[in-house]
Amino acid sequence: MWKDLGASWAILLGIGFMMLANGLQGTLLGVRAGIEGFTTFTTGIMMSGYFIGMFVGSLAVPVLISRVGHIRVFSALASLASISILFHGIYIDPWLWMAMRVITGVCFAGFYVVTESWLNDRASNETRGKVLSIYMVIVTGGMGLGQFLLNAAEPEQIDLFILISVIISFGLIPILLTVKPAPSFDTSTKMSLIELYRASPLALIGNCLTGMAHGTIFGLGAIYASAVLVDLAAIAWFMACFLIGSLISQWPVGYVSDLIGRRAIMAALSIVSIVCCLLALAIPTDSILFYLVIVGLGGAAMPMYSICIAYANDRLEPQQIVAASGSLVMVAGFGAMTGPIVIAFFMDLFDVWFYFWGIATVFAIIFFFTLIRIGARAGVALEDQSALVAGPIGTPIAEYIAPDSVEYAEAVAKHEVEQLDLREDITERQL
Repeated sequence: MWKDLGASWAILLGIGFMMLANGLQGTLLGVRAGIEGFTTFTTGIMMSGYFIGMFVGSLAVPVLISRVGHIRVFSALASLASISILFHGIYIDPWLWMAMRVITGVCFAGFYVVTESWLNDRASNETRGKVLSIYMVIVTGGMGLGQFLLNAAEPEQIDLFILISVIISFGLIPILLTVKPAPSFDTSTKMSLIELYRASPLALIGNCLTGMAHGTIFGLGAIYASAVLVDLAAIAWFMACFLIGSLISQWPVGYVSDLIGRRAIMAALSIVSIVCCLLALAIPTDSILFYLVIVGLGGAAMPMYSICIAYANDRLEPQQIVAASGSLVMVAGFGAMTGPIVIAFFMDLFDVWFYFWGIATVFAIIFFFTLIRIGARAGVALEDQSALVAGPIGTPIAEYIAPDSVEYAEAVAKHEVEQLDLREDITERQL
C-alpha cells in the first residue's frame, strides 16, 4: 500500500488543496448570498448549479482525459476553477453566480475523475480499498478544514474569494511537478436505468433520494446556518459537523452492513437521520448538544450512498457492476441537482427550518420504500453479499471509473475462493 501511495503523493496533495478550497467556497457563497439579500429559493437554485456541473462533468471529463491525459485536464480545470471563483467576488448577480457554480461543478468533477482514476490505476486489487479509504479521509478532512477558513476574513469583502483562488493554484503545483507518468484511462459502459431498476429498485431509488439529501445538506446548509446561528465560527462548525460524522461512521456502518444486511442498515440509517433532524429542530442552536446531533446526522446520512452502491452490487453479477456504476452516478447527480431547488422552494415558502424537515422527509421516503422492498423481495443471504474488492469507497465519481468489468469479476472470484478456503479451514479445525 505504501508503494502505491508513494506513486500517488502528488495527486493526493493536489486534491487535498482542492477540497480545502471547495469546503470554504460552498459555505462562503451561502453566507454571502444572505448578506446580498438573495431569496432562499434563488440561493437554492444558484447553489444547485454546482451539482449540475458535477453531473455534466462526470460525463464530459472522462472523454477529455482519454484524449489529452490526466495532467493537462487537471491543470486546465484548476485554472478554470480559479478564475470562476473570482467572478463571484467581482460581480454580484445570482444568475452569473449560478453559471459560475456550474463551471465549478464541472471542474471538481474533473478533479475527482482524475484523482480516482489515477489511484485506481496505481493500486492493486489487494490495496485499492485501503488507498481509496485514505483518499476519502483527505477529501472529507480537506472539506471540513475549509469551513474554518471562513473566519480568515470578512465574507462581505473579496478577500476570501481571492484566498480560494490562491489555494486552488497551490493544488496545481504538485501535479505539474510530478515525475511519475500519468496512467492510461478507459471509460466504462453504462447500464440503462430500466435494467438497473429491474435489477434493484431500492438501489436506484435510494441512490437518487440520497443524492437529494446530500445536495440539500451541502447546498443549503450555509443558508440555514447563517439565518439561525450567531457568528461565522458557529456556521463553520455547523457545516464541519456533517463531515466529522461522516468520517466517524463510514467504516463502522459498512462493517455492520456486512453483518446484518444492507436493507436493515438502510432502514436504521433512515430512522437515525429522521430522529436527528427532529432533535435539531427542538434543541437550542447555541448548545453543544445541537452540534452533536448534527454530527449524528452526518454520520447517518453520509454513508447511505455507499450502502446503496453495495446493495446494487449484491444484486448484480460481477461483470455488470462497472456498467451499473455509471448509471448510479447519473441518478445520484440528478438527486443532488433537484434536492436544493425543491427544499429551497419550501424554505422560502415557509421558513428556514424546513431545511431539516426536507431532509427528514427524504429519509422517511427511503425508509418506507425500504420496507416495501423487504416485503416484496427476499433479501440477499449474508454469505452471498458481494465481495467488495475496491469497496463502495470514494465520491460518486469513483463508481464511474471503477476497474474494468473483467478485472473486477476476476478479483471477486478470487476473493470468494479465498473466503471459501478460509471457512473450510475453520470448519476442519472445529471438527
